[in-house]
Amino acid sequence: MSQEVNLPALGESVTEGTVTRWLKKVGDTVAVDEPLVEISTDKVDTEIPSPIAGVIEEILVAEDETVEVGAVLARIGDGSAAAAPAATPAPEAAPAPAPIAQEPVAPPAPPAPEPVAPPAAPVAAPPAPPVAAPAAPDAPAAPAAPVAPAAPVAPPAAPAAAPAPAAAPSVPQPVPAASRAMPYVTPIVRKLAHDHGVDLAHVSGTGVGGRIRKEDILAAAGGSAGTAAPAAATVVEPSALRGTTVPMSRLRKVIAERAVASMQASAQLTSVVEVDVTEIAELRQVVKDQFVSSTGTKLSFLPFFVKAAAEALRVFPIINAVVEGESIVYPATENISIAVDTERGLLTPVLKNAGEKNLAEISKDISDLAERTRTNQLSPDELAGGTFTVTNTGSRGALFDTPIVFLPQVAILGTGIVQKKPVVVTHNGDDSIAIRHTVYLALSYDHRIVDGADAARFLTMVKDRLEAGAFDADLGI
Repeated sequence: MSQEVNLPALGESVTEGTVTRWLKKVGDTVAVDEPLVEISTDKVDTEIPSPIAGVIEEILVAEDETVEVGAVLARIGDGSAAAAPAATPAPEAAPAPAPIAQEPVAPPAPPAPEPVAPPAAPVAAPPAPPVAAPAAPDAPAAPAAPVAPAAPVAPPAAPAAAPAPAAAPSVPQPVPAASRAMPYVTPIVRKLAHDHGVDLAHVSGTGVGGRIRKEDILAAAGGSAGTAAPAAATVVEPSALRGTTVPMSRLRKVIAERAVASMQASAQLTSVVEVDVTEIAELRQVVKDQFVSSTGTKLSFLPFFVKAAAEALRVFPIINAVVEGESIVYPATENISIAVDTERGLLTPVLKNAGEKNLAEISKDISDLAERTRTNQLSPDELAGGTFTVTNTGSRGALFDTPIVFLPQVAILGTGIVQKKPVVVTHNGDDSIAIRHTVYLALSYDHRIVDGADAARFLTMVKDRLEAGAFDADLGI
């Protein structure tokens, strides 16, 4: 008897979701809490685990299809009903006897490399089937050249088993089947593995839940493709997206709509200040080891920026305000959204009650939120309720930018790259030139309710707090 798998509620304000990727297919066995399907909403992309164990008998919602919360996504049973559908794909590959050249082209569908072996059995002697199955990926090349009959020569070359593994790297890229036997692999990591000739099936992931990261691919490629590293450093690898057309993801559409709506509904401008953060740089150098051992996270500049901003928001609540119709609402807490760059787009998880936290708490929370954002582990509620945003564009090398304010918030702080440069310093009335750590802070704000003087006062308080560098009592270690 089969049971239905419904789209669960993914947050108070989420009413629908889009199926972006099925991680299992009809006929596959799934365990309780094993990732079953990826769902995209206007707030977050997430994996939906299977609520029951069994065999997938029917998938009712196709990829890229949007359905409401509560809709039936699939049916899972004991496998009796899935036997027939599972056997159906095999006949499609069976016509191989007559048009063998066309069959391999029809099943680039990654679903079942294994089912190809049984059809091959009638064609070769009992010992031959295992060899014929791996050679299947080479079949597409045979129809392209008149030498197609030479394919049978492959069995004699059976001792050269090496070619089969060599072909494997090219399979994982388009074949979702690989992801069923291992943690989810992002398209970028999959392409990186293909480019370096790394077989994903033999890579141990070091990310959350065993997820394979770019670092794991590079480490695996270090031994077998050591000569490729120098080439990668000097040769620019063009993107696989060149010359292609792809539809916007649901998340990208939402970001685009919100950005345009914010720019059209508000009057935005940006004020910039330069800050000397040498004192903070020296403090970080002194406490870095103790901080890591105490909190498990590295002490970057970002927690200092967030801490200083949270304190200034308490003094200048207009920067932390929210517009509701023709009213200005002043929240009682400083809930700071932290912009996180992901492969799916920009997401902003919220650091709740930032004004009440010390540097250790801020650092741990930012690290946790960023990691779970990149691995689709956030709940929609963790992306809601922000009253102010901090975006660290300096992490990608930008000197500064003019970030866009997303309504209903009225301000966003952009932090540029921290760099060393010669600066004129004054000591006891004498000017001199010294090498200092500096950073640009850019505050974009809604000029409908925030005046330039308000922005300047806020930025000046943040600047003074950072330049003083008196954060010893706020470390929390």
